[in-house]
Amino acid sequence: MSKKRILCIEDEAAIRGMIRFSLEREGYWVMEAADARAARDLAADQLPDLMLVDWMLPDLSGPELIRRFRSDPLTRDIPIIMLTAKSEEDDMIHGLDAGADDYLIKPVSLKALSARIKALLRRTDGFDELRVINAGRLQLNQDAHQLRIDGAPVHLGTTEYRLLEFFMQHPEKVYSRAQLLDFVWGQNTYIEERTVDVHVLRLRKTLKTYAADNVIQTIRGAGYLFSAIESIGD
Repeated sequence: MSKKRILCIEDEAAIRGMIRFSLEREGYWVMEAADARAARDLAADQLPDLMLVDWMLPDLSGPELIRRFRSDPLTRDIPIIMLTAKSEEDDMIHGLDAGADDYLIKPVSLKALSARIKALLRRTDGFDELRVINAGRLQLNQDAHQLRIDGAPVHLGTTEYRLLEFFMQHPEKVYSRAQLLDFVWGQNTYIEERTVDVHVLRLRKTLKTYAADNVIQTIRGAGYLFSAIESIGD
């Protein structure tokens, strides 16, 4: 099995070196970039399996770089973890809204970083069998990693795709935020329950474009429920 490629985009050489040393010991192939321009050149030359993006870069902010990666068909589905010293909830939401799949606050715990990388890579692997889930107007091709609504292709980020996939596999059942963290993000990951709300909001925003956002219902005091029945005849 070939090594997974990780692109670490961080302007501080000491932090890059620490991350590279840790991840290479775990068997990853690590590429380094000190700024956004170098990162985009590396990504185009050697497409990574996952990217680590620092918030503060000398030529472009981390969130803006992530938006550019998400707008590029070549890199739009690559899992991204944002690394930042900003710890306020609004900053976390801003980073996730830009397209990050996960968020780690500096100083980075290498143990937590490793766990989150493994969780994200697991979610992008293993589409060996052609499987299609139909739910009302929604059709999810698990092999192609593609959602269609009324036949039209819909782009979803990695985490939003996995969240919707889980919902469509388990319709008409309420799941709490803690359960969704376990089932979608994986056990032994260190993510706040608020992160679930952020990704559900992003997923609904995408579905709303197709008048299908009401398939995901908020059950007050309990969690979230997926019901394709709600999308029929709207």
